[in-house]
Amino acid sequence: MRTVGNRGPATLENYDFIEKISHFDRERIPERVVHARGAGAHGYFETYGTAGNDPVSKYTRAKIFQDKGKQTPVFVRFSSVIHGGHSPETLRDPRGFAVKFYTEDGNWDLVGNNLKIFFIRDAIKFPDMVHAFKPDPVTNIQDGERFFDFCSNSPESFHMVTFLYSPWGIPANYRMMQGSGVNTYKWVNQSGEAVLVKYHWEPKQGIKNLTQKEAGEIQASNFNHATQDLYQAIERGDYPEWELLVQLMSDDEHPELDFDPLDDTKLWPEDQFPWLPVGKMVLNRNPEDYFTEVEQAAFGTGVLVDGLDFSDDKMLQGRTFSYSDTQRHRVGANYLQLPINAPKKHVATNQSGGQMQYRLDRAPGQNPHINYEPSTLGGLREAERSGTEYTPLIEGKLVRETIERHNNTKQAGDTYRKFEEWERAELISNLVGDLAPSDKRIQDKMIALAEEADEEYGRRLRDGLAHAFQGGSSQKPLGNKDGDKAPEQAVRKGHEAEPY
Repeated sequence: MRTVGNRGPATLENYDFIEKISHFDRERIPERVVHARGAGAHGYFETYGTAGNDPVSKYTRAKIFQDKGKQTPVFVRFSSVIHGGHSPETLRDPRGFAVKFYTEDGNWDLVGNNLKIFFIRDAIKFPDMVHAFKPDPVTNIQDGERFFDFCSNSPESFHMVTFLYSPWGIPANYRMMQGSGVNTYKWVNQSGEAVLVKYHWEPKQGIKNLTQKEAGEIQASNFNHATQDLYQAIERGDYPEWELLVQLMSDDEHPELDFDPLDDTKLWPEDQFPWLPVGKMVLNRNPEDYFTEVEQAAFGTGVLVDGLDFSDDKMLQGRTFSYSDTQRHRVGANYLQLPINAPKKHVATNQSGGQMQYRLDRAPGQNPHINYEPSTLGGLREAERSGTEYTPLIEGKLVRETIERHNNTKQAGDTYRKFEEWERAELISNLVGDLAPSDKRIQDKMIALAEEADEEYGRRLRDGLAHAFQGGSSQKPLGNKDGDKAPEQAVRKGHEAEPY
């Protein structure tokens, strides 16, 4: 640093210092509102060329799934959802599971979670849901009463609550958890015929979850354990693998079902809609720089390629705007030019300008004066379609209504009955721990949902709350029974020291 004498003062024209420190002041970009804490890795997806026993071309013309053995590069980002960028990876929370496929037709992002369903089915409730699950705006502490206040008044969330408060709410690590696209998409074949599709990732490493007690013990010694586990597994050559399976359904309303197939709070029964293996994913390379790759990786549910399409799922349509809009806010208008986000295949567009533009998406031979379309002067032309367009008939009045088939608790009861006894016991224990300090009206609503789902579920929750200590604070991490005692314990256990 340039100074007047070796003691200072510093001079204002210290260009080297000012350049260095001003860059340091700007090293961080805005943290994701959700999915802030993440880890990532590179790898490849290898297609089987089939969907079950059928050629995959029967259902989709997407090139990534054709030709058995074809490999497509991928980048995957795993994450927790609600908590901040350096929060413990042992907290009770869904986990994000986002895959970017660098296909020959451009990028495809499959953005989902480890759990296969969601809390809400209407995207307009998403900000309210996140606000309720985030820390209290006054105390800045996560509060179970706020969580259950929202969920008890949003009965469609009860299936997700059942999963989240069971051991499935704390995966042991990222390698040993499932993944899901959560929402319903469409596959379109060469003839323009479409089917609804759900995506599922199954880990070849097996599935492992943690109890609240086990998670607390791990957190006491390491709050980065899942990131460390993923990094070290790849470093030692123990490459994690997942198989991709799909469920397929004809694209109509299916009145024979007791739920709407576009409702993302529901599972499609496997006995009616079997899981069909279509390929596998292997992660075999760690990022070279966390910020450049993992932090700046930008995913969006609207990033699709030919042969893949949106369904009419209104939660999916809300996500499709929100995700890409978030990336433009966080990373900038030209976030798709960053190497981690750019397709491997050259893509030409007429987009120009904007913050941090560093190249133009020009095609070979394109007239550099023409950044619009159509033109007769050598500009870009719209790409030809590779197959027949899917053109469903859409007809109806514009309304503000929920879907007709709610059936909010039936599948929660099915899930409860499928749990092993230790999982049911853990679920009840965790729910009782967080509900006990909550308002009696909220408790009663949650008990009613549990009773509607399964008689035993409701009875055990009611009995647990009847015998639980009703005092204490609800301001603590979800599922952590003794978290409200931590401030007092710190004072009691702290060691006195003299000032220096």
